[in-house]
Amino acid sequence: MKIAILGKPFDEAVGPFLQAMLDELAARGAEVIVVEAFREYMDARLRLPPGTGSFRRGDSLRGVQFVLSIGGDGTLLDTVTYVGALQIPILGINTGRLGFLAPINPDHILQAIDALFKGHFTLEDRSLLRVDTDPDVFGDLNFGLNEFSILKRDSSSMIAVHTYINGEYLNSYWADGLIVSTPTGSTGYSLSCGGPVMLPQTNNFIIAPVCPHNLNVRPLIVSDQSVISFEIEGRATSYLLALDSRSVPIEASVQMAVRRENFNARLVKLNHVNFLSTLRNKLNWGLDRRNSATATRLK
Repeated sequence: MKIAILGKPFDEAVGPFLQAMLDELAARGAEVIVVEAFREYMDARLRLPPGTGSFRRGDSLRGVQFVLSIGGDGTLLDTVTYVGALQIPILGINTGRLGFLAPINPDHILQAIDALFKGHFTLEDRSLLRVDTDPDVFGDLNFGLNEFSILKRDSSSMIAVHTYINGEYLNSYWADGLIVSTPTGSTGYSLSCGGPVMLPQTNNFIIAPVCPHNLNVRPLIVSDQSVISFEIEGRATSYLLALDSRSVPIEASVQMAVRRENFNARLVKLNHVNFLSTLRNKLNWGLDRRNSATATRLK
């Protein structure tokens, strides 16, 4: 089995768990490759298995069976850009804070590795969005798992985002910005702007204004078969486009449209983990002392 590893710097306390993971992969005869920058970091702190390879962004991961994302949710979002259209299953190992997309805690890594080798998991396809701009600003990394945002820069005055669905005028949002979110991204930036939580398999986008000046506009759910296009107006001459964790300053003349990408991100889901339990445990969804007895019975 060939396994690729991506990750970010980790706390010292996490080291023994990752060492145990590497030793277990070596004992099972796995071929391991690590993204170059993280390999250098790990090499100074851990014992990598003999023959461990490395790769850079742009190198093909064809032939890899699984990708391990070690870090937080931001690391997993970045991992999706390495995998791209290959749709290699990604297992998120949380060494960060929230870990909503990366549900495996360090002390459960060995159980997770055992599940991969035994096939005790399911695969969950998560829809991606794609951003097309003229001129091109995101290059080959014009897709994202969470959201696309149009934002004002620094302390400039609010902007107007004229929004169209399939060429038909929807609304002009006078706000600090506008978000188009996938179901996966519904628990991220969109949620903080008053957007709804959507189950991962929901085939929709959320359009949510950021700090709108008009109090009569609310987040809107539209089909992800829609093409959503925008025109920006404001006193400033440049604005900010953000796609997950990547941001680019642009001029107001840039044309842009959002649609669903024609491939998915494929996440490994272990049998004891599901979206609803993660929602309750990570976001304290519905937490109420009056419900504690009922919640205990339902676990």
